[in-house]
Amino acid sequence: MSDLFAPVVPDDVAARRPLADRLRPQSLADVVGQEHLTGEDGVLARMIASGSLGSMIFWGPPGTGKTTVARLLSGEAGLAFEQISAIFSGVADLKKAFEAARSRRMSGRQTLLFVDEIHRFNRAQQDSFLPVMEDGTIILVGATTENPSFELNAALLSRARVLTFQPLREESIELLLSRAETVEAKPLPLDPDARLALMSMADGDGRAALTLAEEVWRAARAGEVFDTAGLSRIVQRRAPVYDKGQDGHYNLISALHKAVRGSDPDAALYYLCRMFDAGEDPLFLGRRLVRMAVEDIGLADPQALVVCNAAKDAYDFLGSPEGELALANACVYLATAPKSNAVYTAYKAAMRTAKENGSLLPPKHILNAPTKLMKGEGYGEGYRYDHDEPDAFSGQDYFPEKLGRQTFYDPPERGFEREIRKRLDWWAKLRRERGG
Repeated sequence: MSDLFAPVVPDDVAARRPLADRLRPQSLADVVGQEHLTGEDGVLARMIASGSLGSMIFWGPPGTGKTTVARLLSGEAGLAFEQISAIFSGVADLKKAFEAARSRRMSGRQTLLFVDEIHRFNRAQQDSFLPVMEDGTIILVGATTENPSFELNAALLSRARVLTFQPLREESIELLLSRAETVEAKPLPLDPDARLALMSMADGDGRAALTLAEEVWRAARAGEVFDTAGLSRIVQRRAPVYDKGQDGHYNLISALHKAVRGSDPDAALYYLCRMFDAGEDPLFLGRRLVRMAVEDIGLADPQALVVCNAAKDAYDFLGSPEGELALANACVYLATAPKSNAVYTAYKAAMRTAKENGSLLPPKHILNAPTKLMKGEGYGEGYRYDHDEPDAFSGQDYFPEKLGRQTFYDPPERGFEREIRKRLDWWAKLRRERGG
């Protein structure tokens, strides 16, 4: 259609476009919060300068600019831009996109194919990209909010570079709000604390920040300025970016576990509360705390497991929200307890040895002999009953003869395991003295 017959969009209709759309960057240099990619020394800027663009996977949370950057990238590299969504597209749509890209290539123009939510495609659909990536028909840019290592084929990942988009920091969201105020030609009717609260509600999502700002402008009467309480009344609090079955879930439980292991009760409580706030099943958290007790505290504090099981039972008895405090108690107890993975390490070493030597019989002297035949074969012969020995310790060898004595458990000089170390050292001394 020629420009002569193109529909005219009145100014008032254009003004009704969402604020996020009106503020969409016009160049990579305008993109906010991803300077490590789009800045002068960023990865994408260097690619464009070199004249060589390869396939990429954009990985990051919603509202961080993945779609916008892909569109700007195609423009600055002189590529045709085509966009599909894995949510709404199937094999037929992919074939159509590939054929269009081949036709453009015959005309001397390459295509940047942007695939939103690429992790939604199944393995076979992901494999269909491989030949058109390899022969140069398309430059693939896939966008995903999920960890590519888990959600994308290894073959696809080997042909594409993963670029990480970061959640927007406070200063980046402030810059977006300032641009919005310029476009709207009026200040955001919030006091300083409410402005900070709005930025926190956005949770690193630039699009969400601008949507919240629009809600504030719509709600404000002439001359009205909202405080934090007023803000909470006029906008619905945005749910945290968290999917109990996906990456946010695993990221936060990993952070909680590492904070406990690192003996940081404040960080551990923060991540525990993040998960409570996001709607995580508290009994799942109770189970994970029990696991931390046996993996990271172990016998350095034998009470850790008791405390965690009691907290899990207390939550089961009290329910939410009262029972959450019991889990918080257990979390802080674990974070402040002495740490030891000695039993965890010993268990893994013993399991490896057991798998490698699973056919070896125990020494005959520690086997029961319930029949005459077994007694005749030497079962139980020479066994010394430890309670009848001095110090209730015989010092016998209990490993299979072919395997020889092994050492798996090496308790550190921390917490209760310091006492266990003393016992083991004493028994080792007696074993040497008695020739065990």
